[in-house]
Amino acid sequence: MRHAIDLLAQLVTYRNPVPTVDIIIELVDRPHRPIILIERKNPPLGWAIPGGFVDYGETVETAAVREAQEEIGLQVELIEQFHMYSDPNRDPRQHTLSVVFIATGTGEPQAADDAKNLGIFHAWDIPDQLCFDHNKILKDYWHYRHYGIRPRLS
Repeated sequence: MRHAIDLLAQLVTYRNPVPTVDIIIELVDRPHRPIILIERKNPPLGWAIPGGFVDYGETVETAAVREAQEEIGLQVELIEQFHMYSDPNRDPRQHTLSVVFIATGTGEPQAADDAKNLGIFHAWDIPDQLCFDHNKILKDYWHYRHYGIRPRLS
């Protein structure tokens, strides 16, 4: 019995990072393929790449498509898995890891769900301060888009 209680205590106190997705959505029906950023409705406030938490029983691919639909009202096509970001300090709320996808979309996005507002941006007009580690993610993305070089593994 004591062994079972010890195992249960370990399970209760054991914590894992929470899986999330971020989707860099290129609007392919516009010149220069701008991307969509959302202005967050909930803390942490500011501009961010669309995305969110992976639901239990859901693949990261399904979560990415769902989050895009919920936050910006567009059906997107996932083109590739870009990179994984897992710095324990990337999200001030808790330790998360994010699978980042590059996707394409067309049409008029509309802010919904956790998005208070949205903007369509080119590389030269991205807001200075983004939430989470999205400055780093977008820097890596633009480098990949221009030079074909993926981020290095840390």
